[in-house]
Amino acid sequence: MNRILIAEDEPRIAAFLKKGLEANGFTVEVASDAKMASEMVFSQEFDLILLDLGLPLKDGFILLEELRGQGLTLPIIILTARDDIKDKVAGLEGGADDYVTKPFRFEELLARIRLRLKNRVDNFIPIQTELKSGKIVLNLRSRQVYLDNQLVEISNTEFTLLEILISHKGQVMTRQQLLDHVWGYSYDPGSNIVDVYIGYLRKKVGKNTIATIRGIGYQWIA
Repeated sequence: MNRILIAEDEPRIAAFLKKGLEANGFTVEVASDAKMASEMVFSQEFDLILLDLGLPLKDGFILLEELRGQGLTLPIIILTARDDIKDKVAGLEGGADDYVTKPFRFEELLARIRLRLKNRVDNFIPIQTELKSGKIVLNLRSRQVYLDNQLVEISNTEFTLLEILISHKGQVMTRQQLLDHVWGYSYDPGSNIVDVYIGYLRKKVGKNTIATIRGIGYQWIA
């Protein structure tokens, strides 16, 4: 049975989420502030976090950064009233797996939760802390990339995409597979965001590292 932590200081919303998720077979715990959420994450086992940004004691963005910085890899879905596109971009680039604005439909949130849990591999850092391919090294703990021992400035989204490509070296990954793994089902399948980010990666780690398989997707070949 999957365990979910709800980091939410509004009792009405927390109770609504807890009741709905438990009715769908989840075990749910609630943290009403950032300190409580942080303590619970590292003292208990969870499979996913629903994170409100407006938490007491510490802003949700800061908590997100701290959790990712300490190696937490379980899915985190931001659930917030902040609907500014800058906040959404900041949340996703900062390590969140999804961003849902209030008010929301519970059925949609439930679908997003199930999608993230389906793709989840493990709660914390795997034994392997580095991923290497040619002259490129990914530090899975710090989420940093090195090319010829030089640090490459890279966003969280770029890192996730690069990690997936290298992990499936030699395998052709379709655009839809990459879209699902990196951005989630909420993105329009017709979007060119995958192609755009492939372009970003080629500029940063080498144009000959990723092959375009016409009509299908991309393949890591470095």
